[in-house]
Order: sequence, then C-alpha cells, then structure tokens
Amino acid sequence: MGELDQQLRELVIEACQHPLGSPKRQRALTKVIRLSSSKLWRDSSPHYADALQQTWVYFCQNVCEAKTGNRYDPSQSTVHTWLNAYLKRRLQDFYIDTQKQQATRATPQTWQTRSGDVEEMDPIANLAAEPDVPPLLDEVSTWAKTDDGGELRRVHIEGHTQVNCQLLILRRLPPETSWKDLSAEFGLNVSTLSSFYQRQCMPRLRKFGESEGYI
Repeated sequence: MGELDQQLRELVIEACQHPLGSPKRQRALTKVIRLSSSKLWRDSSPHYADALQQTWVYFCQNVCEAKTGNRYDPSQSTVHTWLNAYLKRRLQDFYIDTQKQQATRATPQTWQTRSGDVEEMDPIANLAAEPDVPPLLDEVSTWAKTDDGGELRRVHIEGHTQVNCQLLILRRLPPETSWKDLSAEFGLNVSTLSSFYQRQCMPRLRKFGESEGYI
C-alpha cells in the first residue's frame, strides 16, 4: 500500500470514530475527498460530472455507515479503488440509460380490474425515496442559493436569462432533475444545457469546492 493510500485509510478510520455530522468527522472526510480526488478515474464522457457527483454522495453515505450500499471496508480495498469502482458503474449506468432513451420511452403500465375497469400504474410512483442529502451537498446548496455577488444568476444561456448557473447547479444536485426533463421544461436541447453546465457552471462549482477544501 502506497503512502497516500495509507494516509487515506487512516483518515477514514479516524473520521468514523467521530459521531455522524460532527465537525471532527467532517474535517477528516474533507481531507479524504481532497486527497483522493487526484486518483479518481477520469474520462471525457458528457455524464462524467454527474457520475462524479453521485460518487461523492455515495462516499458520504457509506464510508462510515451502510446507508445506500455496503459500508467501506479499509481491509478490502483502498479508498480510490472503492470509489473508482462505483464511479465506473455510474458511468456505465448513464451510457445504458442513454441507449434505452434512444430506443424507447417509458410508459405507464395498465391492467384490468375484476370489475372490468382499466387502471393505470405510474412506475415512477414505486421508486424508493431519495436518501437524505449529506452535509457536503447541503453546503453546496446553501452556497448556490445565497449566490453572494449574484454571479451564478448573471451567467446564463444566451437568450434564456432564467436558465442560469444558479438554477442548473441547484436542479442538478440530488435528487437531480434529468437533462431530458430540463430540456422539455425550457425548450432547449440536452446538448446545449449540458455543454453550458460543463463550460460555465462546473468551473464555478469546482472553485467553490476548492475554496472549502473539498477538492
């Protein structure tokens, strides 16, 4: 095990010794995020930023407690190996979902009751509720909503002042609104929305993360 891997392992063990939500745990986990970011898988997928965001959510929820998956086990793998495995699965999910959307559109299921009436079931209604947003994302949400100086509101898609960085950052935080739904809501192509988010919103989000020591 390399020196960095050993350091990350010790930070995780230290973090998990403190209560959930405590400042000491948050400081230790922030160090883990900052140090492990350089060892995460990177590629040019248009969904990479979203997959990475989901990975950090997964990290916060499962590094010390098993909330949405298996709890991280330092004896089984390094932190970055564990995170990279999850990140790659999310990228694969985005790819598969894109292929499915191109092939078909989901429709409500119907069935006939004994009385002969036809009832409709919305499959979305059966999805599990989203888990609680971890403190890290809560801080991002507060930063975007506050928008000191108004920069996030000023930077918008040309001709669409309402589609600005503040709106997109908040709408893409878990539980995120899909690009497809945003496209339908604002009458803009998914590629236009995604490209603007990558070029204008992500650098500002990354700058905030760096200023807070998250990356």
